[in-house]
Amino acid sequence: MRYWIGVDGGGSHVRAVVIDADGRPLGRARAGGAVATVLDVEGAARAVRSVVRAAATDAGTELPSTVLWAGLAGVADPEVREQVRSALASASLARHVVVGTDVEAAFHDAFGDGPGVLLVAGTGSIAWARSPDGGVRRVGGRGRLLGDEGSGYALGLGALRLVLRAFDGRDEGTALTPLVLEACGVPSPEGLVGWAETASKADIASLAPDVARAAEAGDPGARRIVDGAVDELVAHVRAITPEERPAVVVWGGLLADGGPLAAPVREALEARGHPVVERALDAALGAARLALEAR
Repeated sequence: MRYWIGVDGGGSHVRAVVIDADGRPLGRARAGGAVATVLDVEGAARAVRSVVRAAATDAGTELPSTVLWAGLAGVADPEVREQVRSALASASLARHVVVGTDVEAAFHDAFGDGPGVLLVAGTGSIAWARSPDGGVRRVGGRGRLLGDEGSGYALGLGALRLVLRAFDGRDEGTALTPLVLEACGVPSPEGLVGWAETASKADIASLAPDVARAAEAGDPGARRIVDGAVDELVAHVRAITPEERPAVVVWGGLLADGGPLAAPVREALEARGHPVVERALDAALGAARLALEAR
């Protein structure tokens, strides 16, 4: 029996789905997140190997599959992409391995081969668009040091900085202080420095819901962080479609399914003439369909 496997992997989770030649899902699996980087290719490859094997077990199929299409955060860099592909190809997961970005996988589930605009804000952030003539453009997605504006990571980092500024007396007090200290498991703001040095991107992004709740409750500092994130995400869309006002599909933990930034981002985009489309996306299934097309 021939079958195909798709993987969607980001900072919060890695998901895999097995499909047959008709595109019907046979099995699924989910595990903790992994982001491929120059310094940690093996961590991402290990997460993919684990979730693919679990999905194959759930489907009652044996490896290697026909094609594996792995959509992962952090593989926009061609060197990282090839290193991940090589690591997966040597693991006998599939007879043919393709590695792309998690956003490509989600976009394919949303639009197939057609045009559209996808705005993603989860642990990281990016906008991706395909024009009616087939041209593809991306904005953002430059990683934790040089990008990810408006993301969960950016919100969490903003919270850490705000708490320390308030502790120093450089900013007014904030309701985020006890929330952040509890979440990070440290007794005082001074302990946040050491915590942040060893925290993962996902760890810092996990503070985002606290920021959103504090902003909704009226905390001025948290409100500034959230407003800044909304502005950055709208800027992604404005940059990717400067002349047109197409509909935008939103995805990621901050924007989909009533995420903490879903309402303000929708309002800001619609105020600029962009309809926002709520559409449940299955990026792992999008990746599996890309695998099927690659046969």
